[in-house]
Amino acid sequence: MKVLITGGAGFIGINAASRYLARGDQVVILDNLSRPGTQANLNWLQHKGAVKFLQIDLRDSKAVEAALRDCRDVSLVLHLAGQVAVTTSVADPRSDFEMNALGTLNVLEAMRRNKIASTLIYSSTNKVYGDLAQIQIAQRPGRYEYAHLPNGVNEEIGLDFHSPYGCSKGSADQYVRDYHRIFGLNTVVFRQSCIYGTRQFGIEDQGWIAWFLIAAELGLPLTIYGDGKQVRDVLFVDDLLDAYDAAANKIDVARGRVYNIGGGPANAVSILELIDHVSALSGKSLPYRHGAWRLGDQRIYVSDIRRAKSELGWEPLVPWRRGVEAVRNWVLANRIECEAAREAMMRKMAS
Repeated sequence: MKVLITGGAGFIGINAASRYLARGDQVVILDNLSRPGTQANLNWLQHKGAVKFLQIDLRDSKAVEAALRDCRDVSLVLHLAGQVAVTTSVADPRSDFEMNALGTLNVLEAMRRNKIASTLIYSSTNKVYGDLAQIQIAQRPGRYEYAHLPNGVNEEIGLDFHSPYGCSKGSADQYVRDYHRIFGLNTVVFRQSCIYGTRQFGIEDQGWIAWFLIAAELGLPLTIYGDGKQVRDVLFVDDLLDAYDAAANKIDVARGRVYNIGGGPANAVSILELIDHVSALSGKSLPYRHGAWRLGDQRIYVSDIRRAKSELGWEPLVPWRRGVEAVRNWVLANRIECEAAREAMMRKMAS
């Protein structure tokens, strides 16, 4: 089949593209290459097989429409492009809105205007649920836990866009849903939890598992914002790609639906627990300091993934400890790339 991936040179996109190429599919990537590490990802991918790459910023509606017009025969659109960090959204809300909300609208409009009937899966976020302050939590040694939600947060909890990032992603999330209801597009929303894996050039404000492993290898100090007991259900990227496949293969069920996609309770880990595990893998302690809590940070977020299991037949297969070890092995084998991407990101942030 033919697959179009927006943000296809990013961490998730490059892993998806690699999988589809290995299957013999045609792959088209749209990316503006603004994030350090994306060019390295693209160079790596081009050794895997022929891929069509278009350097396009999704804020450019004419360029997006032209690209989709040339891809009317596409079978699957993975819409992964966007601004990815809460901290960046607070510093520059307008750019965050334009990249996430407007960029998504441009993709949807291009599909509608070009009468493209393919499946579109949108990479949304658990941040659309806000800080979840209404949910009672309990504090345990080294972590927070839900007091009364053993299966995690399901899709029926009320939306509460918190932070400019939450607002821009939440707006896009709802546009994607509504373009199925109003215009009949075959759209699916994945409200993703913390995705991690190889080819992820993580930094402090995004990609924290990869960042901890990169910091451990480069001997860089860590900052923990808050007390470190924050918990997330983490999901290895291969499991996420399996979820994309499951939704695409069951689009008659999945169209117009929203799914919480994460590691679930079995893969819930706190920052302190991850640090302990990384220290054990590396044989040395990770130095860190504490910083103030960040705006909109959830004490705990764990996805209730039972809808995806019931409707799509999907569930995670990679335990978090095994996934973390796989990422560590990638970091060890690609130390120079990781260091170059971090230095490029520091220069970008300084400018």
